[in-house]
Amino acid sequence: MARRPLPRILSSGTTSLARGRDLARTAADSATDVLHPLLVIGRGLRILAAAGRRRWSQTPKDKRGPALFLGAACVLVVALVPYGPLLALITLMAAAAWHGRDRTPAKTGPSDAETERLGSLYEALVPYFSIPEDPSPLFAHGGDWDKAFSGYEFDEAGRVTRLHIRYPAYFTDGEAASRARIEALLHAKSGRGREYLFDWDEEGNQLDLRVLAALPTGIAAQPFVTSPGETVLGFTDAGGVQRTLPVLEGDEPRDVPPVIWRTGPRSTEPHLLAVGQPGSGTSTLLRSVALQALRHGGDVLIVDGGGSGEYSCLSGRAGVLAVECGPTGAQATLEWAAQETERRLIATHRAREVGRPAPEDTRRPLWILLDQPSVLAHLAVAEGGPDPLAQLQVPLRHGRPAHVTVVVAEQFGHLELLNDAVWQHTRARVVLGPAAVQQVADVLGLPPHTTPTAQVPPGRGYARLGTGPVHRLQVPATPDPYDEGTHPAYRQAVLELLPERQPGPNRLLSAKSLRAPALDAQPEVAAEAP
Repeated sequence: MARRPLPRILSSGTTSLARGRDLARTAADSATDVLHPLLVIGRGLRILAAAGRRRWSQTPKDKRGPALFLGAACVLVVALVPYGPLLALITLMAAAAWHGRDRTPAKTGPSDAETERLGSLYEALVPYFSIPEDPSPLFAHGGDWDKAFSGYEFDEAGRVTRLHIRYPAYFTDGEAASRARIEALLHAKSGRGREYLFDWDEEGNQLDLRVLAALPTGIAAQPFVTSPGETVLGFTDAGGVQRTLPVLEGDEPRDVPPVIWRTGPRSTEPHLLAVGQPGSGTSTLLRSVALQALRHGGDVLIVDGGGSGEYSCLSGRAGVLAVECGPTGAQATLEWAAQETERRLIATHRAREVGRPAPEDTRRPLWILLDQPSVLAHLAVAEGGPDPLAQLQVPLRHGRPAHVTVVVAEQFGHLELLNDAVWQHTRARVVLGPAAVQQVADVLGLPPHTTPTAQVPPGRGYARLGTGPVHRLQVPATPDPYDEGTHPAYRQAVLELLPERQPGPNRLLSAKSLRAPALDAQPEVAAEAP
């Protein structure tokens, strides 16, 4: 058996180097804290020396002799006085510490430009947070913004990065339309091109606006530290989940919060639907899911409706049963997947009837990945054949107890071609790429908690698992390794994760021939039961 190479995170020495850099940085910070008084005194001595040199250069030449004589007399007197040198040294150190202190003035309030920006935000909110019947309005034209804005932060460019707003209790913050108007206004007035998080405290009548940092885009595909049945869809904000994963971003190790999708018989979201525009990263997500499924010992069926050949790197690999691009092959593959799901259900049911565990081949995960299946459905109907998507009903409805998982990736323009079974049973949803708030809400069931931006990197979007919250998402970079237009490091990372090629006949046919007798053998097991 060929020896499999160790994962890159274990075989490279970058982890030890990074740990050494962290230790050196920590030691330098500790040394700076300990030596801070000496640094202040040294800075003060340098300032005093520079002042003395400047004073000496300004002294006329005819007065330098008496000045030297006066200085020598002072030194002699200090030397003769009891404890004079010690007192002189203490006085010199105190003067050096006083002149070497940090004289950076503390910022006590906003600057003129920041005050003007806060005033404009206050005036823009007056029509929304005030009514004529209010005897003492919190928001009024020409009013004081200090009462409404209790906290604020700005970046170096003078734009708002955080703002805490108090609003009157009669504002209809329980209505989504009212909140959306305020969020759109603040987004426009605070600066476009950034992503804002709006945290509404309806009980306390307070709104907290915060600018979110960009999600990391340099994390490539790698062996993530997850258990079987867990799939990393991407990475999100630190406050959104309660777990982190150790990853490599380039050569730097980091701990980032992931969006974990759990599959299997106990999962409440057994199937996934990913929607996006062309070039948004849905194919990248499917490749990432396929590599993680193969790493945990699952079987993968891939149906590429777009016919772009982006999954050719998986063809013939160990664990990949088939990669189909045409309507005929897709129909046969999905028909076999439906029959395989039924066979697993029957075999599991018969084994449980006689008090035995389910057969091993029924517990091996089977992943069905479909990229743009609406194209194949259109071609099949044009040729007068059956709709391949009709074969998905059995895996979608009964795939969870049979360890069968379906992942569908489709574009926004073709969503109406998906049948009802896909919409009903794909409870895990992902939206990638630029999309309007209403488009995101139509797919996920809830609007995003942040303001989407017009320009986003590939693989950037939102995810929602079942009835959970909406998370920001950045899919790990998993490009086609045969695409020379992508980053070489990302392509090499995908090549290192690919299983070995397995020579022989079609994997789908071989798997079907090997597993077909298992269903016929079940009656013998049932006959042996008392």
